Amino acid sequence: MVDEALLRTLTPTVIGILVRRGADFAAAEDAVQDALVEAVRVWPGGPPRDPQGWLVTVAWRKFLDATRADTSRQRREVLVEAEPVAGPGEAVDDTLQLYFLCAHPSLTPASAVALTLRAVGGLTTRQIAQAYLVPEATMAQRISRAKRTVSGVQFNQPGDVATVLRVLYLVFNEGYSGDVDLAAEAIRLTRQLAAKINHAEVAGLLSLMLLHHARRPARTGPDGRLVPLAEQDRGRWNTRLIAEGVDVLQIALASDRLGEFQAQAAIAALHADARKAEETDWVQIVEWYDELVRLTDSPVARLNRAVAVGEADGPRAGLAALAELDPALPRYTAVAAYLHERDGDLVTAARLYAEAARSAPNLPEREHLTRQAARLNLLK
Repeated sequence: MVDEALLRTLTPTVIGILVRRGADFAAAEDAVQDALVEAVRVWPGGPPRDPQGWLVTVAWRKFLDATRADTSRQRREVLVEAEPVAGPGEAVDDTLQLYFLCAHPSLTPASAVALTLRAVGGLTTRQIAQAYLVPEATMAQRISRAKRTVSGVQFNQPGDVATVLRVLYLVFNEGYSGDVDLAAEAIRLTRQLAAKINHAEVAGLLSLMLLHHARRPARTGPDGRLVPLAEQDRGRWNTRLIAEGVDVLQIALASDRLGEFQAQAAIAALHADARKAEETDWVQIVEWYDELVRLTDSPVARLNRAVAVGEADGPRAGLAALAELDPALPRYTAVAAYLHERDGDLVTAARLYAEAARSAPNLPEREHLTRQAARLNLLK
């Protein structure tokens, strides 16, 4: 049986070696994908002693076969003969540059995500298409356009860590669909990035992912219904992931280079620390939201802060904080409904829950808000 995790881990390294040998990024990525297909076909009969060396050899052969009729073939081959290059066993690792390349500012977020999953994550086009619930042909076109966009970018140019982290967070928030668990894949890629770069925000994002992922088993009930944080069975939370997330966060915060992902992780850690919902330290959470707003001035952070203020200082205070925000903000109405319910105004709360359900971004959330409205209508 083929070790798919090993193939995914080796993919960016092999692409980097081909690029250093003279292949442009698009051609190198295509050749490596062909080599991965060959590995899936051949390796079940017995994997090679040097998997990376095998992939480099096969991918380079695929690349040469694909470019043999090209007029630039001789120039590429001369380049390879004239300059020392990274061989299969050499310790030149271009994975970090691949992260930056796949999150290039010229790409749309959707294209950057798809290219990252393919080139760095080692997923097939079919797997990515299934995860995003689009036809394989559509995803293939998206990836091809992305590769053409970045093919002219120098491989040794510095990249923007913040852009890479945004792309990885987009992957994480897609969660699970098809046969690829994108949340787990995002954690794997962020771990890989954290091992290659000492950056407080990389650690902050990894911590945030681990802490959120730890609550995943309790987020839905046996019937598939959405379970709000306050009602979750905390005995189902993954304590190992929580402990790791807290450890990673503490190391990041000790560097005194606070960023938005660290602030979000600190909030998640405070939720994870409470054995019961009523033991949540909402005062500290408000303070961390204040930091997050200072760092990002994000309307979403301000909206979440209004909820926290409502818990720490009472629903009237939460509604006052909410009144400062744009009512068109996504989930504004749902937050207003919750705070009005906490304040005892069940009529207004029921109306707002029903209104929020009509504009909910997904079916589970719509059903949850509809049930909340129905519950209050019965109590009126």
